Amino acid sequence: MSEGKAIYAALQAVQRDLKAPKGQYNSFGKYKYRSCEDIVEAVKPLLNDNGLILTMSDDVICVTDRVYIKATCKVIDVATGDSIESSAMAREALQKKGMDESQVTGTASSYARKYALNGLFAIDDTKDADTNEYRQTAQNGTGQARRASPSNYTNGTNKAAQNGDLMAKAKHSLKTEVERIGCTWDEVKAIAGLKIKKAEAKDMTVGEISSLAANLEKWIIEESQASK
Repeated sequence: MSEGKAIYAALQAVQRDLKAPKGQYNSFGKYKYRSCEDIVEAVKPLLNDNGLILTMSDDVICVTDRVYIKATCKVIDVATGDSIESSAMAREALQKKGMDESQVTGTASSYARKYALNGLFAIDDTKDADTNEYRQTAQNGTGQARRASPSNYTNGTNKAAQNGDLMAKAKHSLKTEVERIGCTWDEVKAIAGLKIKKAEAKDMTVGEISSLAANLEKWIIEESQASK
């Protein structure tokens, strides 16, 4: 169905007024993040005020022997029936410790729906540690250190500690991404060798590890499709 002016105005109002708090906390990475449920809870009143309803659905997509969940989030204008939608994909893990198969699928669904909602409602997650926080820091060199007084970083020990912390965060980001999409470390090494020309993390810079984490799923899909 065509996308009319009324639904654009209504969605614009929702995007303008939406405040989606980061209601979850990762004790291992020590960061706050928002879940799919946090976004839905925050957006429901705004949808009601602007005459919109939200639907979410999942499709299962197989690429070679791997399974992806494609989530589609759609807002519908109750007066006109016009709709706008956004989609995102998440790869099912082969296995997750302590989870049965339905939970593995549910985790992929929640993750995909979260990023479909982000796209639909223009939510910027670049500072979330489960997405781009560490990658952005790595790309900016020393992150907060660049904005701080140079005198705070004249000590070589402080610089080494900071660089070590950035490397640890980059590796944690990569580990989190590997667990999310459920690939093996052999696959990671193969992709790294193709795209970064380095297969071992010990040979990579912080920026290269961050780039690998940011693009891992996309690169795996590209190589899978190219090999068909």
